[in-house]
Amino acid sequence: MEKQISLVRIFAVFAKIGAFTIGGGYMMVPAIQNEMSRRGWISDEELPDIVAIAQGAPGLLTVNMAIFAGYRLRGVKGSIVATLGSITPPFLIILLIAMLAANFKDNTVVFKILQGVRPVSVAIIAAYTFKLSRTNCRNWWQWVIAGVTLLLVALLKVSPIWILLTLIVLAVALTWQKERRAK
Repeated sequence: MEKQISLVRIFAVFAKIGAFTIGGGYMMVPAIQNEMSRRGWISDEELPDIVAIAQGAPGLLTVNMAIFAGYRLRGVKGSIVATLGSITPPFLIILLIAMLAANFKDNTVVFKILQGVRPVSVAIIAAYTFKLSRTNCRNWWQWVIAGVTLLLVALLKVSPIWILLTLIVLAVALTWQKERRAK
């Protein structure tokens, strides 16, 4: 990793990510991973931790990831600059769209473009999920946790918060029991 990454460069990278990823949070994860690992700013092994922390924190996933990554690169200033970089282009684009939306709200071409973007967004999220699972589910029990979580969230509409809290309690209990047995 570079010794001192400029704040302007951090802003530019996150502005690029914000400007060219349609669909928000999960659509930005692969872009953030690509930009950060290509520059050697954050390793591929660190990124799943950033995603997990960003998901667990209150707020928008993209903003949380920018805060964490920016802080990792340049401290508080880096987190502020990365956050501003990630939100400025989408804010300006949304503002422009809102100002022009009245003129295009019934335009069939715009409607068809948006219909075409939806499946692309789903495919990008699925591809990243597959890549993330291949690098982070190395034991059979991790695959079981991933599968059960998928079923609970997707089919039974269980809140991910309850699943995370349950896993935290189980991890603490199992670790405590293992340490007790070792004594």
